[in-house]
Amino acid sequence: MIESDGSSKFHRGACWYSRCRGNRIRGLDAVCRLSINVALASALSLPVHLHAHSEPVAPALVQHRLQLVTAQTGERPHSSASPHRGAMVEIAANDISTVDEGQLQLSPDTPSFKPPSPPESGNGVRGVWVVSADAILVLVVLLLIVYTVRHYVFSLNRLFTRQSAIYRSIVNGPWPALTVFVAAHNEESVIVDCLEALLKTTYPRDRLTIVPVNDRSTDNTRALIDEVQARAPDLIRPFHRVDGKGGKAAALKDALRFMNGDILIVFDADYLPRPGLLKELVAPFFDPEVGAVMGRVVPHNANRNLLTRLLDLERAGGYQVNQQARMNLELVPQYGGTVGGLRKSALEEVGGWRDDTLAEDTDMTYRLLLAGWQTVYLNHAECYEEVPERWDVRARQLKRWAKGHNQTMFRCLGPLLLNPAVPLLRRIDGALLLGVYAMPAMLLVGWVDAIFIYLLGAEQMSFASSLAWLLALFTFNTFGNFGVFFEIVVATRLDGHSTRLRLMPLNVIGFGVTIACVLSALSGLVLDALFKRELRWDKTERFRKPSKAR
Repeated sequence: MIESDGSSKFHRGACWYSRCRGNRIRGLDAVCRLSINVALASALSLPVHLHAHSEPVAPALVQHRLQLVTAQTGERPHSSASPHRGAMVEIAANDISTVDEGQLQLSPDTPSFKPPSPPESGNGVRGVWVVSADAILVLVVLLLIVYTVRHYVFSLNRLFTRQSAIYRSIVNGPWPALTVFVAAHNEESVIVDCLEALLKTTYPRDRLTIVPVNDRSTDNTRALIDEVQARAPDLIRPFHRVDGKGGKAAALKDALRFMNGDILIVFDADYLPRPGLLKELVAPFFDPEVGAVMGRVVPHNANRNLLTRLLDLERAGGYQVNQQARMNLELVPQYGGTVGGLRKSALEEVGGWRDDTLAEDTDMTYRLLLAGWQTVYLNHAECYEEVPERWDVRARQLKRWAKGHNQTMFRCLGPLLLNPAVPLLRRIDGALLLGVYAMPAMLLVGWVDAIFIYLLGAEQMSFASSLAWLLALFTFNTFGNFGVFFEIVVATRLDGHSTRLRLMPLNVIGFGVTIACVLSALSGLVLDALFKRELRWDKTERFRKPSKAR
């Protein structure tokens, strides 16, 4: 308790004052409470006067009592308004209610303490805005939590459960007639290496046709294809496309007339297939329910610079963990458009390739799923690719992927969720897979919404404001949260490349670039729809030196 000479004087003065008036203060407890208030006022050097007919000043007393409690507990008082202060005013008023006459009053020149008015309840239009903002913020937080849990489920599945590799044991059989498409547009630096790698295949040559799809190239691609074809005219049948709509899907659509048999394998021109890869990719097609297969993509230029090393980690997490876990759990493995195969009858059933999309692989994945065909991922069927070595090339690649993926989301999300023929878990996983390139926009919406709630002054009444810390916690989700990092760690451990984990903190750079590119792609997609702009295919630049046919 705060003590001072003034406190004892006022205590004696209060008793003397009451006797003189003929009205003693009833009860020792009331005297002590009044004495404490007066002592506190004296200790704070406030001018205090006793008047017979002064007005009650319970709010001021409460302010002094709060400071007294602070002095006793050692905690500093808060300058902000407390929602419980109004209740404490009533308590203070009761403390002096036993005084018959004679009240404590501050001098007129002392500013009085006024408790703040309670916050508005958010009625009317303001209340509608707050409720809407609450709902949006809660939705964003829930989505972030779902995606984070999804990453951990996939990682734990790869670590501790049996892996699905039912087609790996097929090494011999009545191999069907096979056509290999090699998509090429201005690929003079890589096309020869790809075709020569295919010529080394162990697949039966009498059942194999290789079709380089030269899509309107303006460099030396055509001449190089013809040079390699002259060495193996029985295997290579070039298709030199000189006109028509641009884009990989449009070129493959036109090349279907050169297909021989019911099984088709597609490679991009920068890929280097191993000799036994074709058999590994064809093996699942012995199952008549399989409509598509997908192999694993591994960068062959991973050690070139920081970007290629980060992309190598990203590919490892995406294929070794994410794709394989979806295969294990019988969810929705994704056909990737290269290092992958299609059954011609399944392709024709779903209407063939669509030439109005930038992500023909994602589009094909979902149309096959809706038609009841199975897609198989083969983690052991590795093929080597060239990843971008410059950030600007990587950015353009990401924009194309994001725009095409979100096109498919707008087209297929509703039909997928409403299709009872697709098992429920597959519908859920398929919807989450469709939304991966929309989550950066959702995160941005969550940031803006949280700021809106704060500026609206609704933090005291907003339910979602209590979840704001969760939004901050899961903000790292799209940039590469611990769930994504965990996938990469698990993948590198399974691959036996633990030394690569030293680059883990730098992955935030790559994910930050991904965020910016995805948001740019989404805005571009909206503008394309508004202004009826035709989609443009941005080819990925190659970095290998041009090679000649040997």
